[in-house]
Amino acid sequence: MDYKKIKASQEAITRDVSKFDALTGNLYETVVVLSKRANTISSALRQELVNKISEYTPTAAAQEGAEEVYENKEQIEIARYYEQLPKPTLMAVQELMEDGLCFRRPSEDADPID
Repeated sequence: MDYKKIKASQEAITRDVSKFDALTGNLYETVVVLSKRANTISSALRQELVNKISEYTPTAAAQEGAEEVYENKEQIEIARYYEQLPKPTLMAVQELMEDGLCFRRPSEDADPID
């Protein structure tokens, strides 16, 4: 899923708690699912940001002669774009509200590992 296309709000919104437990049947399970999804989104966004910024980072050989590190305008623009994205938690909640979030429970009747 493209995280940048999620139409999540930039700020926290008061929501009806009874809608959260509809998916799992338990509010606390829903919080765990949302936190794991938010961590996944955060990791993916962080990796994407690092990859994009590293494209504009000068090589180590070029930095040896330079005493000062100059800011690159492309890096600043990329960082600003990612700062304006909604928080990963709000993205996960929006996915849940749009029924775009699916999860699975580990089977309780599976054989225990010895």
